[in-house]
Amino acid sequence: MSIVIANIGELVTNEPGGGEGPLGVRRDAALVIEDGAVAWTGPSSAAPAADEAFDAAGRAVLPGFVDSHAHLVFAGERAEEFAARMSGQKYAAGGIRTTVEHTRAATDDALRANLRRLVDEMARQGITTVECKSGYGLTVDQEERAVRIAAEIADEVTYLGAHVVPAEYDGDTAAYTRLAATDMLAACAPHARWVDVFCERGAFDADQAREVLEAGIKAGLTPRVHANQLTEGPGVRLAVELDAASADHCTFLSDADVDALASSQTVATLLPAVEFSTRQPYPDARRLLDAGATVALATDCNPGSGYSSSMAFCIAVAVRDMHMTPAEAVWAATAGGARALRRTDVGHLAPGARADVHILDAPSHIHLAYRPGVPQTAAVWKSGHRVHP
Repeated sequence: MSIVIANIGELVTNEPGGGEGPLGVRRDAALVIEDGAVAWTGPSSAAPAADEAFDAAGRAVLPGFVDSHAHLVFAGERAEEFAARMSGQKYAAGGIRTTVEHTRAATDDALRANLRRLVDEMARQGITTVECKSGYGLTVDQEERAVRIAAEIADEVTYLGAHVVPAEYDGDTAAYTRLAATDMLAACAPHARWVDVFCERGAFDADQAREVLEAGIKAGLTPRVHANQLTEGPGVRLAVELDAASADHCTFLSDADVDALASSQTVATLLPAVEFSTRQPYPDARRLLDAGATVALATDCNPGSGYSSSMAFCIAVAVRDMHMTPAEAVWAATAGGARALRRTDVGHLAPGARADVHILDAPSHIHLAYRPGVPQTAAVWKSGHRVHP
């Protein structure tokens, strides 16, 4: 089955040599999907015949968004905690324990249904690749359950047993760290590709994070790190030292942190919906970009610090408050996310790429920031299959 999408007003390929500017924009373009992959791009007037045709009617076409940081296996919600923050209460990582309690009590079917609901919600907004973390079970059985269910639905699965220390280990973080690096890791590794640690005040220090991450590496997982969200700390430099795929949050960075990211392959993944929902300062994306670091944007959809599944919202905030250009923000939400997941098949629309196609109800990618809060997804294909509407 082949499909030609013709009369594209603006095609964002993310191939710098394939069109205008860093997004590789083609005007009056067409794209052909065949066998789940992009088979051809070029002028609309030269588009080859296909089994089906879709008229883009002058709208913009982008690669599907790549969301490289989300926490979607959970039960319950924390709306009252959000309201308290908006009334002046400061954000602290300890609220995670509330979700742990609800998640432990939920059935497999309830967790699976909530995960599916959120992944479908993301797809309707143009997100076609989703990374999903565990971290709301915090026992061997509960964490294994979380990654197993995530692997049924999500594109990428991350073991995050070292999210916070559960209540039953209060006062003995070392013992919980050993569990997360041994029995819990062994149970979860068969279902995951990544290992993550919340290296932060109130969670795990550098030595504890290293213990879990190095054990994960020995088990065949690739590290990623929750780093520098609440304070300057060791997380970013630990991520770079261990060749982590990404250091996520990056809200409070020293000059040494920025230099470390700029001289490494570790992607700085920024999560603006969290700062919006916690009233913390936004990361300085401009500082990172000007230094030469690779930047990704992700939703960090979770029930506590930022319950948004909208990448378009993250793009708008990144442009308005993090000093990114619209092109930089769109690249970060597509190709940047792919870099953070070390994927070469998604995040771009060159021949051979997975056919993840996002058609905007707008003439340009700029409208994602220009019209914040307005639904602009007209149609979405994932692996060549139409998933919305």
